[in-house]
Amino acid sequence: MAKPMTKTQLVAALADEMGSDKKTAGTALDAIINVITNEVSGGGAVTLPGVGKIYCRERPERMVRNPATGEQIKKDADKVVKMTIAKALKDSVNG
Repeated sequence: MAKPMTKTQLVAALADEMGSDKKTAGTALDAIINVITNEVSGGGAVTLPGVGKIYCRERPERMVRNPATGEQIKKDADKVVKMTIAKALKDSVNG
């Protein structure tokens, strides 16, 4: 498995793709991250065309097991960030 792309590598690739400098690309990436974070943390969802949909889902209260002791513990309800991958991305990876 290949190593994940770092933020520095992503900014460099984005700058190359945009035909601009790294500072502009870094600012654009930070702005996109802020918009996604604000929208999802507020309960909304963001669709990135060709990539997927990022959304927040609530999980109900449930019983979990402590792996060290085997003890059952009640875990409070919480929220989790999920992502559904777009069919176009799946097809490009598999085809």
